[in-house]
Amino acid sequence: MNDPKIYRWAGGSALAAQVVFFIEFPFYLVRGAFPGVTELTKLSEYTARNATNIMTCVFLDLVILTFVMIFSVGLRHLIRRSNPQYEWLGTLFFGVTLVYTTITLVADSLQGATAVDAWTVPAVGSIIRTMMESMYLMYGSVALYLMALMMATAGYAAAASGALPKWSRWVAYACALACLAFVPSMFVGTPDPAAFYNPAGWGPLAIASGFPLALWMIIVGILMIRRSRLAAPPGITPE
Repeated sequence: MNDPKIYRWAGGSALAAQVVFFIEFPFYLVRGAFPGVTELTKLSEYTARNATNIMTCVFLDLVILTFVMIFSVGLRHLIRRSNPQYEWLGTLFFGVTLVYTTITLVADSLQGATAVDAWTVPAVGSIIRTMMESMYLMYGSVALYLMALMMATAGYAAAASGALPKWSRWVAYACALACLAFVPSMFVGTPDPAAFYNPAGWGPLAIASGFPLALWMIIVGILMIRRSRLAAPPGITPE
C-alpha cells in the first residue's frame, strides 16, 4: 500500500469515526431520566428498559474505536515519513491511543454487562450500580486525560515535522485544553449524571469526552485526505 492510499484510509477513518459518533450520540438522549445509582429498583428498571439501546451504543463504539486505531496508525506513518526525527512522538501518540482504546473497551464491556444483568431475571440493582460506578472515571477523567495527551502530542509532532499545517497544532492544543479542564471533575462532590461538573456529570461524560476529539479528528482527517492527493506522483491518481 502506497503513502497516498495510507493517508486517504487514515483520513477517511477519522471522518467515518465521527459520522458513527454523531449517529450514536442521540441514543444517549432518548434513554429518559436517570434515576440515580442509589435507587436500586428503579436503576434495574431503567437499565432493563434501555438494554437494547445500551448494547447498540457498545456495538457502535466498537466501530468507532476501529476507525480511531486505523487513523492513529496512519497519522503516525505520516509523521514518520515527513520527518523521521519525530517518529518517537508519533509512536507515543499511537501508544496513548491504544491505551485510550483499551480503557474505553473495558468501560464498554461494563456498560454492556449492566444490560446483561438487567435481562437476567431477577436483575440485581447493586451489581448494576457497581458496574456503572466503575465506568465513571474510565469514560470521564481518565479518558479525558488520555485524549488530551493524544491530541497535544500528535498536534505538536504533525506540525513540527511538516506533516500538517502549523496552525493545526493550535486546534489540537485547544481541544486538549478543553479535555483537561474536565479532568479535575473526579474530585467534585457526589457523582450525579444530572449535574454538569462532577465524576458522573454530563459535562465530562457527554460533552468533553466526545466533541473536542471529534472536532480535532474531523480537521485532521480532512487534512490527511488532502495530503494524500499532494503525495501522489504527478500524473498519477491515487488508487
